[in-house]
Amino acid sequence: MEGVTRSDIAIDRTKVSTYEVPTDFPESDGTLQWNSTTLVLVHAQGGNKVGLGYTYADKATALLIQDTLSKTVECHDAMSPAANWNAMVARTRNLGRPGIVAMAISAVDIALWDLKARLLDLPLVTLLGGVRDSVPVYGSGGFTSYSEKQLQDQLAGWVKQGIPRVKMKIGRDAKADVGRVAAARDAIGPKTELFVDANGAYSRKQALIQAEKFAAFNVSWFEEPVSSDDLAGLRLLRDRAPAGMEIAAGEYGYDPGYFLRMLAAGAVDVLQADATRCGGITGFLQAAALCEAHHVPLSAHTAPSIHAHLGCAATPLRHLEYFHDHVRIEHLFFDGALSPVDGALRPDLSRPGHGLVLKEADARPFELT
Repeated sequence: MEGVTRSDIAIDRTKVSTYEVPTDFPESDGTLQWNSTTLVLVHAQGGNKVGLGYTYADKATALLIQDTLSKTVECHDAMSPAANWNAMVARTRNLGRPGIVAMAISAVDIALWDLKARLLDLPLVTLLGGVRDSVPVYGSGGFTSYSEKQLQDQLAGWVKQGIPRVKMKIGRDAKADVGRVAAARDAIGPKTELFVDANGAYSRKQALIQAEKFAAFNVSWFEEPVSSDDLAGLRLLRDRAPAGMEIAAGEYGYDPGYFLRMLAAGAVDVLQADATRCGGITGFLQAAALCEAHHVPLSAHTAPSIHAHLGCAATPLRHLEYFHDHVRIEHLFFDGALSPVDGALRPDLSRPGHGLVLKEADARPFELT
C-alpha cells in the first residue's frame, strides 16, 4: 500500500458520524429487548467524489474507524477497495476480528466501493456485474413485544404491499409462540410464505417440538432455532425438521472462516450474511462465493438499501430482508432509499454507486456527539 497509488486517485479523507434512532415501539425477540438503533456512518472522499457506507453497531465502532481505520486507508488508492480491505484486516489483527472490528471494516469498505462506483459514474451493481435486475424481499419484524393485533396488522400490511413472504420473531415464550404463529397465518392468508426467527432462544429438543407445531401453519423458514454457535444443533434441526421447512442462520458471521465452518457442517439450508457485519461488500462477495461452492443459497440479512445492489450481483442470492427498523431509518436518513415493487427491490440505475445520499437536516437531530 505504500508509494504512489496506481490510479492516481487517492482517498483524501474519511469522516465518521454516529446516530441513535428510537424505535417506534419497544421491540424484543427471543433473547433481547431494545428501544433504539444505532447507525455508524462513514463518508470517504477522493477525486472530488464522496462514497457513503454504514453499519448498525455500537458507537465504539465509530471510534475504531476514526482512530485506526481512517489512517489505514487515507492517501491510498480509491480504485482498489479490496486492497484497502486487506490493509484494514491486517491493521486490526491484534484487536479481534468478530464484532466491532468487522462492523467497522464493513462501514468503511461499503463507503470505498461506493466511492469507486461514483468515480466511474456507474451504479454499484454495474461495477460489480449484475446477474439479475431485482431482488425478492421478505417483510421482517413481528417482534415478540407486539400484541397479537400489532403482529397481524404489520404482517398483513406487507402482504397488501405485494410482498409474498413475511417473518416474525418467536422464542420469548414457547407456548405463546404457537398461538402467535397461528394468528400470523390467519392474518396473511394461506398463500403467503411465513418465516419464523427464534434468535437462538430454544434448546435443541424444544426447537424440534416447535418445528412440528409450526408445520401445521405451513412455516417454511425456521431461523436460528438454536444458537448459531451450535452447529451440531442446527444440523440436527436441518436433518429432522418437517419437509418443506428450511433452517437458516449466519447473520452473526463476521469473516469467511465462520461461513465456511457453518457450510462445512451442513448446518443450514440457507446461509445468511450481512454486508454491514461481515466485512462490507468485499466480505459479502466472499460469503457468496462460499455459498456457490457449497451449492447453498444465500439470503441477505437486514440493511435493504445496502443489499439491493449486492443482491443483484451475487449469483446464489435468494432474497433479502426488508427489516422494519432499518427500512424506517434508511428512508428517514437517505435520499435514494428503495421501496419494493411487486415484492422486490430494483436498484436505481440512474444514480451512481448504491444511490444513497445523506439527508443531513433529517439525520442531524439523531446525531451523537
